[in-house]
Amino acid sequence: MKKGFFLVMLAQALSSLADNALFIAAIALIAELSGPDWMTPAMKWFFAFAYVILAAFVGAIADSFPKGRVMFVTNAIKISGCLLMFGFAMLAPSDKSLHAYIVCFSYALVGIGAAAYSPAKYGIVTELLPPRDLVKGNSWIEGLTVLSIIFGVVLGGKLIEPPLSDFLLALPWMSVLAKTPAEAAIVVIGGIYILAAICNLLIPNTHFVYPKQESNPVKLLSVFASYVRILWQDKVGQISLAVTTLFWGAGATLQLIVLQWGRDHLQLSIAQSANLMGIAAIGTIVGSVLAGRVPLTRALHVLPIGVVMGFSVMLMTIVKDTWAVYCTLILVGGLSGFFVVPLNALLQHRGHVLLSAGHSIAVQNFNEQLNILFMVAAYWFMLEMNLHINTIIVIFGVIVAVLMTLVIAWCYRNQRRYPATFAEIGEEGHGRAQAGH
Repeated sequence: MKKGFFLVMLAQALSSLADNALFIAAIALIAELSGPDWMTPAMKWFFAFAYVILAAFVGAIADSFPKGRVMFVTNAIKISGCLLMFGFAMLAPSDKSLHAYIVCFSYALVGIGAAAYSPAKYGIVTELLPPRDLVKGNSWIEGLTVLSIIFGVVLGGKLIEPPLSDFLLALPWMSVLAKTPAEAAIVVIGGIYILAAICNLLIPNTHFVYPKQESNPVKLLSVFASYVRILWQDKVGQISLAVTTLFWGAGATLQLIVLQWGRDHLQLSIAQSANLMGIAAIGTIVGSVLAGRVPLTRALHVLPIGVVMGFSVMLMTIVKDTWAVYCTLILVGGLSGFFVVPLNALLQHRGHVLLSAGHSIAVQNFNEQLNILFMVAAYWFMLEMNLHINTIIVIFGVIVAVLMTLVIAWCYRNQRRYPATFAEIGEEGHGRAQAGH
């Protein structure tokens, strides 16, 4: 593994850690401001919405400049979201209602930074590593990403919870910047973004040159639509894209479900519910490490794990004892880690062969975040219908299991009809369909 790859991993881990810690801190800040409950799924929804509306443009940006520099600039956008989130209190301390809406807007701004950050983050992996090392590299990058999501949620919970919040607010320099536990947490999270930005600056230029990128927005939309069609029409790409789209949509929704499940089913606080995600990290670590041993050519063999994961989520409705809760979360985390790493590597490889690093990741993000919009909106709707959280969990698990079963049947059908396409997995190549286009 090249030195630059480890810098990418560290920068990604810090930035993703901060994104998810900020989500919990923002929930706490909205609670301090007496904001409505619907703002929690709304923040997640608008964060994903940024990915969808920018998908046609961020791939071209990632492929037009050194990716380390792109990651630095987009990280700065995230920092501006932090500044706005707690800085508004200094400008209008009495207008709590407006401040709650500003928090939502600020997290959407962070989503804009994350949307532009992602193609550069994933794209540079294909520039630094050969195809034979992509699964191994992705087992690290994806494992760290999933762990940073989990530990970010846990960190956010710890930062707003005594005694750590009391310690932070007692610091002389902190009292100048923040007045509440949530505001102090956001200041610390801003510092993590700054550390990620420093790592971005240290990432070496790979000198990987792509064709000149289109700058006309209308043409970019047209070209991006053609790239979406190319990846969905490819018989390998459509399977890996369908699976990762389902996985990340389910993962984002599951994060909201666990937070609500902890409060309703286990009678825990927001901070304690956030800590539950840390338990799942144990399984995720094991699953991601084991997935690193799966060769790229056998990535599709892990598809049945997705069905098992859907059913395992439903165990959450019957567990109450601490040991049973922990075992269930470790099981779900382990299955998810083992499941997503090989398929994400396969999608990146196929996208790199057909399109380019930046554009293929932008297509991937567009589909995944579009599904997050749909699944979070469905979760939001079920909450508005006053469905019990356990009912929501069962519906969620059944949907994941059924859809994964359909994808497996789809994959077998493609393998029988197009064996030559599946035989190309692992081959060297870059921008094949893009060049034809």
